[in-house]
Amino acid sequence: MNPKHNKNNIIAKLWRDVRGISSVEYALLLAFVGIGIVGAAGALSQAVQDDMENTASCISTGISASCN
Repeated sequence: MNPKHNKNNIIAKLWRDVRGISSVEYALLLAFVGIGIVGAAGALSQAVQDDMENTASCISTGISASCN
């Protein structure tokens, strides 16, 4: 059997196979969820840092109107 012909048959079978589509969709979904988690963690990290700096400032300067 011609190796090139066999390779073309395998590629054609993979092209027509729709079972792999769901795995690609799941991979894309997982990537988007991961990006969302990283973005949310970054925003949360910044918010926590700001609150900690505000708390440290309030402790070092005493209670003022800007301290919640």
